[in-house]
This record gives sequence, C-alpha cells and structure tokens, in this order.
Amino acid sequence: MAAPLRAALSVAQVACAVLLLIAAGLLVRSLWALSRSDPGFHADQIVTAGLFPEAIIGDLDSLSNVEEWLGRTRLLRIEEQDTTDFEKVLYSTYAPVTIALGMTGRRFDHTLAALDAVTRYARDRVIILVDEEDLAMALTGPFTFEVEERERVSVHPLAPIKFRRSIGLKYSLDGLRLAPGERTGTSNEATDGVFRIEPEPRAKAPWLLIVDRKYLFAIAAAATARG
Repeated sequence: MAAPLRAALSVAQVACAVLLLIAAGLLVRSLWALSRSDPGFHADQIVTAGLFPEAIIGDLDSLSNVEEWLGRTRLLRIEEQDTTDFEKVLYSTYAPVTIALGMTGRRFDHTLAALDAVTRYARDRVIILVDEEDLAMALTGPFTFEVEERERVSVHPLAPIKFRRSIGLKYSLDGLRLAPGERTGTSNEATDGVFRIEPEPRAKAPWLLIVDRKYLFAIAAAATARG
C-alpha cells in the first residue's frame, strides 16, 4: 500500500489500533488528542487540556489527590519502583502501535530511561516517541515511508543491527552495521520522498527512524498497516 493511501486512513481507523500515552502513565485511545495536548502534562493537568484518560497506570505519585479520580477512570496502581511509569504502561498493556508524549526532553535521565524501555519492548510493538520537533519510531524489520523530497531522515540503532539495503536515501545503508557505542546513524536525506529501509532478514534488533513530528498521523497509519 502506497504511503499516501496509508495516510488517507481515517483517524478513527488508526486510533483503534493505537495507544496514546501522555506522560505519567495516562492512556488515551485517540490520535486526535495529540493536536490538543502538549508533552509534559502531569496527570492533574490533563483534564484542563480537554483530555480525559481511559486509565492511569503507575505508582500514581503524579496525582495530587487519588480519591478525586476514583469512579472517573480506571486506576492501576503498580507499587514497584524498579521501572518508570512509562515502562509500567508498556508491560501492562498492548497495542500494535504505541505513541508516547512527554517521555523525552526536559530531563536527560528521563529521556535515557525512556529509550531503555523502548529498546526492551520494541520487538513486540511499534513505539513512537514524540517531542517538540521530531518523532522517533522504534521498530523491527523493514519499513517504507514517504516524506517531502530532500527532507531529513535519521536512523539510529537501539542494538547492534546490520542493514541489507536502503532505497531512496542519499547515503546508502547497504550492508552497513550499526551499533550503540560503535557506529550510529547520522542525518540522512530522502532523495525523492519515498524511501525504504531493510535490515538483514534475520535481524530482530530494534532501530529508530527519526523524522519531523508533522508526519505523526501518516507514520502511525503506515505502522498500523504493516500488521
């Protein structure tokens, strides 16, 4: 299916397979919510933004008054402190595509913890991290997408991975092995707009595709259509 056709999927069709996380373990099953929210919300601020979560998962320490939420949404308190609220949501839920806002930026330690969690769970689901400028989609296997001609496209390995080939990129990934701490991807460029990236067939390691956040709806639709 061509990228423009994927992008034409309605929000309703995409949202049924997408889990939207907005900081602090809040779950909202609607991509439309993104246009009305801002990364960095705390749980008590989310209603002010016009959003109401389907569930709040985690240690609930971001709620100033837990009792106020009782009966209004589902609360899943997980007491363990070995993981972040983001990871608690990842191991407590499942959706083919998970979009996460407010997990990066502001604090370096939070960003690194989010990337660690993504590395652990991206083999089982596509995870899209969104910040003020970009989106970073963690996935395994090949992926085809379309951006504007000559637009920036970045690839970053979350684990050692070898790429079989790339099509439509200025700098070829053919036969290239990337690994954290050894060799990582740099900013690439889509020569004609449409590009395809293929890891080696046996490669199961997750990798990050980084593009402008304006492609969130289209890339979520494309990721959902992968199956």
